[in-house]
This record gives sequence, structure tokens and C-alpha cells, in this order.
Amino acid sequence: MPLWQIDIYPADNQVDREAIRTSEEIAELGLGESVSIAMARGFLVQGNLDQAEAVRLAETLLSDSITEYPVVAIAGQDLLNEPPGDQTVQVNVLPKPGVMDPVAASTLGAAKDAGFSVEAVRTMRKYWIGNVDESSLDTICRRALSNDAIEQFVVGPLEMDQLDVGAPNDFQLLTVPIRELDDAGLEKLSKDGQLYLTLVEMQTIRAHFNTLGRDPTDIELESVAQTWSEHCSHKTLAGRIHYRGPNEAGLPMADERQYENMLKETIFAATQTIRKTLGENDWCVSVFKDNAGVVTFDDDFHVCFKVETHNHPSALEPYGGANTGIGGVIRDPMGTGLGAKPVCNTDVFCFAPPETPVDSLPPGILHPRRVMKGVVSGVRDYGNRMGIPTVNGAVYFDKRYLGNPLVYCGNVGMIPVGMEEKEVKPDDLIVAIGGRTGRDGIHGATFSSAELTSESESLSGGAVQIGNAITEKMVLDVLLQARDRGLFNAVTDCGAGGFSSAVGEMGEHLGAEVWLDKAPLKYDGLTYTEIWISEAQERMVFAVPQEKWDELRQLCESEGVEAAVLGRFVPTGRLHLTYQGHTVGDVSMQFLHDGRPPIIRDAVYNPPEVTTIDLPEMSADDHRDALLSIMGSLNVASKEWVIRQYDHEVQGGSVVKPLVGPQCDGPGDAAVIRPLIESRRGLVISCGMNPHYGDFDTYHMAASAIDEAMRNAVAVGANPEKIAILDNFCWGYTDRAETLGSLVRAAIACQDMAITLGTPFVSGKDSLNNEFSFMDGDGTKQTISIPPSLLISAMGQIDDVSKAVTMDAKEVGNVVFQVGETKSELGGSHLSLVRELTGGQVPMVDAILAKTTFVAMHRAIMSGQVRACHDLSEGGLAVAATEMAMAGMLGMSIDIESLCGGGISTTEALFSESNTRFLVEVPADAADDFEKSMKSDNVPVARLGTIQDCSDVIVSRGSDTVLNVTTGDAKEAWQKPLAW
Repeated sequence: MPLWQIDIYPADNQVDREAIRTSEEIAELGLGESVSIAMARGFLVQGNLDQAEAVRLAETLLSDSITEYPVVAIAGQDLLNEPPGDQTVQVNVLPKPGVMDPVAASTLGAAKDAGFSVEAVRTMRKYWIGNVDESSLDTICRRALSNDAIEQFVVGPLEMDQLDVGAPNDFQLLTVPIRELDDAGLEKLSKDGQLYLTLVEMQTIRAHFNTLGRDPTDIELESVAQTWSEHCSHKTLAGRIHYRGPNEAGLPMADERQYENMLKETIFAATQTIRKTLGENDWCVSVFKDNAGVVTFDDDFHVCFKVETHNHPSALEPYGGANTGIGGVIRDPMGTGLGAKPVCNTDVFCFAPPETPVDSLPPGILHPRRVMKGVVSGVRDYGNRMGIPTVNGAVYFDKRYLGNPLVYCGNVGMIPVGMEEKEVKPDDLIVAIGGRTGRDGIHGATFSSAELTSESESLSGGAVQIGNAITEKMVLDVLLQARDRGLFNAVTDCGAGGFSSAVGEMGEHLGAEVWLDKAPLKYDGLTYTEIWISEAQERMVFAVPQEKWDELRQLCESEGVEAAVLGRFVPTGRLHLTYQGHTVGDVSMQFLHDGRPPIIRDAVYNPPEVTTIDLPEMSADDHRDALLSIMGSLNVASKEWVIRQYDHEVQGGSVVKPLVGPQCDGPGDAAVIRPLIESRRGLVISCGMNPHYGDFDTYHMAASAIDEAMRNAVAVGANPEKIAILDNFCWGYTDRAETLGSLVRAAIACQDMAITLGTPFVSGKDSLNNEFSFMDGDGTKQTISIPPSLLISAMGQIDDVSKAVTMDAKEVGNVVFQVGETKSELGGSHLSLVRELTGGQVPMVDAILAKTTFVAMHRAIMSGQVRACHDLSEGGLAVAATEMAMAGMLGMSIDIESLCGGGISTTEALFSESNTRFLVEVPADAADDFEKSMKSDNVPVARLGTIQDCSDVIVSRGSDTVLNVTTGDAKEAWQKPLAW
């Protein structure tokens, strides 16, 4: 059967944009300024096609006759090796065998639908390179043209005569002789087998199988490892921890606590306390027990929210890692209750600075610029293709994210009232629908629980998955129809751990028998264990009553979605796995889910002593320079390059978008959407995160993150009495007592803040061991650990979206107020970062005052007194005022004399990042009432000045001008750093 190679080149009158992008990337990475590139996308097509059919396939299905032209020949023919121009070196880049190739899968299906006799398809990219020397060619191929985790490259002509589509697997039952291993052997098995279990856990497994009088099969051992992984069981946060740390006043080692389950006794406990206080008015529906947290919305619908991380895969393969990160979290609401419809996405990214010198990169680390571009495009492509708007997020930069970028992805879904619960019934069929199973994602759950090293790319490349958004959209369409027709009793996503986790969790309280040879495969050759633990994407698992199977199968067929029965849920209390009639695994559900020994650790935290910040005397010009430096710093600068790649309008419900103002270029505080177009009721989505504050005290870092997320939501109109929050802890190696202590300290802050604010946690996720180890030139082990990073995501509600406000200045003559108190809190501030200042007090939160302030601000916004509202956070008042004027294309004149009492200096009044503060624009005729209302609630408020008909932000202190900047200069500085 012939193998055709089809290369698609840009037409002569078209710009080779991919070649230009690649050339720029090569230059940005310092791999060659004069290297020239020509590029073609290609297809390897194996099938019963003659020359004319292959050409017709290329011209009608694979290329655009206006902008492209195809070159078609039998693979290996000289015709395919002729350079299109002056470039002479040919490089072919292909997915490695077993790596998901969504374009190839779609092409194969489309070709068959069009009547072509095609058996297999594989995509490729062909580069022609000019002005390149042999010494730098290999580096260019590895760093710019391909990613070794998922791709292979071939220099010169591609010599292939057929595509390997796999060979049938010869069954062989494998057992692991664990009973004969000593402790050293157990540790070696855990590491070499990528189980990533502790010695105590391995000893527990050995003891269990000793009592059974046999060794485990490989699939039994893998099942335990997946279920006990940090990713799936959160065993550190749920562990027994003896904690010693400071009390709230910061006195060293004044607080000592013993936790039997730290997560349950802090985060969970806060929510339970709040729910008891709410009593009959409790608006939490389902928290910490399903794939996403669920709260009430209106009489007909509940709303659910989940945020996940996909850090380790994104470090190895940024596009695929982020792509499947957003795809996986979309499936969380889909698998909540009986299924929710996704209505919006969120994302937060943490990267090392993109200008990091190439020659400073340790081995095994991708350049931050490449990581950032890959992550953004991965989230963009998946969300846009599924038709889900990406409405909120943030991007943070710190050199400590070099080895471990952080990729947080979130999704909000709507679920009908009455469909928030699910229950697996005896004899329900185990049905898998969606994507086929392949080798992509093997050991993903255990891999994500481990520390990265310079060898991770080669050892764990199989843990990276590639997503196919079109398949997931089709699965979603089936899910919602099947839900409304009552065709299943329970559903869950097939995420970390693959079938092992999905079926294992669904059958935890019942039992299950699984027929692994019934799973549809992408290609032949998978072992029974690979089928069981593969994390291949776009799969959902259903519990289907036997009498409903035919109707579900027909529904799937009508939508072009594959479905297969994999087994039954049975009341045995066991997980029974078979392959081709052979029992390959038989494990007690009790041991699988309750047999893991608890993590027992000490945690110690003693924050650094607060030192005085050496704040220099600053003139008005110094303040202007500092302001422009902050506006142009990566953490404050415009993220327009990212935002504009996302579709935040799809589904038609976006009200307050990520960029606001007359030119849609101001930094909005939070998103507002109408999830139900027929209703004016809205959702408010925001986030808060302050990694630099953790260098001072993780308690105040966590408290500030909650305050910021709440503040952002309230700023656009959310009701602070009905805001649900989610926690996502990303930390370093928590085996160290000091690192674990910093995490416990943050969790205590979460508990304290949530209870005082009356704001429940409804879901969360942690990602630990975010460290990267490598050997330097001297042979010394070096480790890069991320800073403690806690993301707080908030989901609020607004009764009428027409009352939502944005941060851009609206009208000349309106009065500007600061709500909230400014304190001497420059520790970890952006002024400190750009001026390289050390010391200072990190911003703290008065939670009782915060609650009062949020309620008062919400009342003012709902009454129509507020025209614009902007939270004061990164850069303080100076940045907030400039952003507000800049976004509204107006000016502002304010006097900060009233803020400078109690020892607050001019510089602190301008740049302090104290929490719970808003900059508010109020119509002149409502200013007195607004001020009176705030003061009646004992909320600090200061009348600062007015909106001006100019392009300047002028700040004075009495008769002295202390800052004067044009909004044009500010916008230029703000937009320049990431204007890619």
C-alpha cells in the first residue's frame, strides 16, 4: 500500500508567516541572527490511492487553492527534496510514535468521509534552512524547531515507505516480586517504575500482599500508585502534621498545632463553619466532594467552578501541557453531578522572565519565551475551538519559575437544579465515550507528583498528552443530551490516572469489574496496564443502566462519538480487572482508597524578621520615573498580547470583558458574564495572587490573595455576601519542615480570612514538589524552587448585570475618592521590586474592616452612586489612578494630603500596596452622600480630587506637585514589554 507525502507550501503571492515566526524565535533564542527559513506543513498518507487521487485529496481537503499549493509524491521521491528557494538544509519534524496527533485524526476521518481509501495519516512539518552552520544546526533543531518530549526530527530527506500503526499485543501477565525486596529495593522500584511512592507506602503495599500470600501484578501496583499519588489523594495537605509557627502577632514559635488532617481542619473546616452560620440560607450545594464546587444561582440552575494546575507537563511540552490543562478542567464541570454546561474559562500563568539569557538555561529547561508562547497558544486553541470564552486571568513573572512554570486553568459551568447529585447503581454498565486510548499520558498522575530534573524530558515524556478540542466538544454535546434524557446514573471525567482513577473512584463504595480488551485503542500494541492508566484525553466514563445502553449508543452514533462498554459496577467491594478473559488485577476497594498510610510530618515556620525599608527621598520626577518603571514591569504591564488571542465574546454572555474603556485597552478588575442569556443575573469571576509577599510571610500572602480576589469581584459589582472561593496551592518540596510550615501557615490564613469574611471555599487543588534539579558545570547539584504560590479564584454573583461597573474613568468633573486605609506597607511591593529595595512591612489584612468595606462598596455600586471603581493593588494609588485615567482617555487631579497623616510619607501614599482599598469615581451630585455613607459604616474614605478633561495625572500634596505624568507616556510604558 503506497505511502504518499503531501507538502503544503504558501503560494507565491503569500507571506510565509510560520517561517517568519520561526526565524524570529531562532533569533530571540540567540541561535542565529541571519538564519533564513522556508516552511511547509506536510501529511504522510497511507492508503490505496493512485497519483490522481492523492493530488485530488491534497487539493480539495488538505490545502487552500488561493493561498497554498501542494507538492504530492510517493514518500522518499526526489521531488519532495527540492528546496523552494535559497535554503538548502532540510529538516523534517514529526510526532513521536504514540503521541496524539489531532490533525492527523481529523484528516483521516474527513478523508474517509470524502470517499478516499486511506488507512493512516501522520502530520509533519518541513523546514528548509539557509545560512546555518553545522555546529548550530542541532541546537536549532532541538530548541526552536522541535520538542524532544513529543517530537522527533530528521535532517535530510525523510526515508519512509510505510506508517507504523502498531502490532497486536501478545498477552503476558506480569507480576512484580515486591515481597522479596528490602527497603532499598522498594525505593528503587518506586523510582524506576515512576510510581513516586514513599518508602512507608511501598512497605505498606509489600505487607498487604504478604498477607495475601502473593505478589501484585503490574496493573495492581500501578492502580495503587495512581490512587495514592499526591495528585489524586492530596496526601500531604490531608496528612498528620505537627506545626509550630508564629501567632497572628508574629511572635516567633508561639503557635503549636497538631493536625490529623490539615486540609480538613483548615480549608474544609472554614466552609463547614460558614455553612452552619448560614443555616437555612446556606447557598453552598456541593463542596469538596465532586469534580467541582457547586453553589446556588437561581431557581432553575446551580453554578459550579473548578481550577486545576498542569505544571509539570507544561514544563516539558508547553503547548500540549496547557492544551490538556484547559481541556481537563473543562471536563471537571462536565463530570460534576450529572453534567454541567461549561460557560467560561479562566487561566493564570507564572513564568520566568522572557528575556532570560539562553546561555544561562540549565540542561533540560525550555526557554521561558518559548514556554510562554506555547502555553498561551495551547489554552487559546482549546478554549476557542470548544466555543468557551476565556474571560479572566493573570500572568506573573519571577526567575524562580524557570524550572517549573505554573499553569492554572479554570472552568465555570451551569447545572440544572436537581442534577447536582449522582449515584452509581449495582449492575450499571461502565461506558467510556469520546477519544480512544493511546500511550499518551502514561504515568501522568504519578509524574505530576514528582520533582522535575534535567532528565524528566527524556524519562517522562510519555506523561505529556496532546488534546483534541473538537472531540471534547462532541462529547459535551452527547453528555448534555444524555443527561436531559436520563440515560445514565453517574458520570466523571477520565483525567489523572485514566480509567484507573475514573472507574476506581466511581466504584469506590460498590465495586467494579472491567474488561480492558473492550477499550477502543488509537493503535494496536498497548498492554493491559497501559490501557488502564493512560491519560489519553477527551474521555468520559458513565454509569449506565443496562436498559438505557442501546439508546445512549444510538445517541453517540448520531453525533459521531465513539462509545464502548468496559465492564459493570458490581457490589463486591473489589476492583476486578480482566484482559482477553484473563484476570490481571483483583484489588480490594478498601485497600485502594483507605489503605494508604497517613503522611506524618513536622512543619516549622518562622517568617523573616520585619526590617525597616531604606526608602530614599524622592522628588516628583523620581515618583514619575518610578511609576513608569512599575507600569513597564512585567508583572504590571499590559497582557493584551495574551488576552486578544482568546475569544471572550463567544456564547454572547460577556458583559465586563478583560479589557475595558473606550478603546478596550484598560485592565479590568474582574469579568462579568450572563451565563443564561434570557436572564439579567450575572456571574463575576476574579482572582488574587501575590507570590512576592510569600518571601515575607505566607500568612499575609494568603490573606492578601483572598482580599484581592474579593476586592476585584466587589469592584465590578459582585455581592460580597455570596462569593465562593477556590484555593490552588503550588509549593516546593514539602518534605522539608520549613517548606511545609510555610504552606500550613498559608492554610491557617485561608481559614481565618474565610470565616471572618463569610466566604466559603468550595473547591481546590494543590500541586507540590515544584522544584527543578540539575548538575552545574562543577558537578554540584543545584535546585530551583518556585516561590510559595497560592492562587485564590473567586466566583461572585450580581443580580442585574446592567449595574456592573468598570475601572475606566467616565466623565469630567466627577469626584475621585479613595476607600480604605493606606499604611506603611511597601514590603514586597512593586516599588521595592523596580528600585531593588529590601525590607519593609508586607501588606496585612484587617479582615473585619474588609468585610464592612466590601458590603459598603457593594451597596454604593448597587445604588448607582459609583461610575467607576478600580482596586488598589500592584503599584498602589499611583498606578491605579494612572490606569483609571488612561483607560478612560481622561485626566485626573488629586491631592493626597489627607492620606499622609500618621507618619505616612508621600512615597508610601503613592506606592503602598495596602489591602482593601478602592479608587472610586462618583458623580459630583452624589459625592456628599457617598462620603457620608462610607463614614457612617466606619469605612475609611478620602475625597482626593476630580476627573479632568486632559491627558495628565497630576498628584499634589497640598501646594506641592508630587507626581505628574501624561497618560500617553504611561500607556506606552505599560504596553511595551509584551507587545509581541
